[in-house]
Amino acid sequence: MTNAELRMPNIKFDEKGLVPAIVQDYKDGTVLMLAYMNKESLQKTLEAKEMWYWSRSRKELWHKGETS
Repeated sequence: MTNAELRMPNIKFDEKGLVPAIVQDYKDGTVLMLAYMNKESLQKTLEAKEMWYWSRSRKELWHKGETS
């Protein structure tokens, strides 16, 4: 088990293996976006300290800022 997996034991993924990820401004709490993460994108986020999501439309990992 990786260090990233140890940090996410209580996350409940849905039947498609996804969990909603709400992105907020750290200063005022404004919601900036809703995206989805699977286990791989969450693990990459925890390891890289950069945001990775799962694109439901493209069915691939999405590195925020790289393609949008």
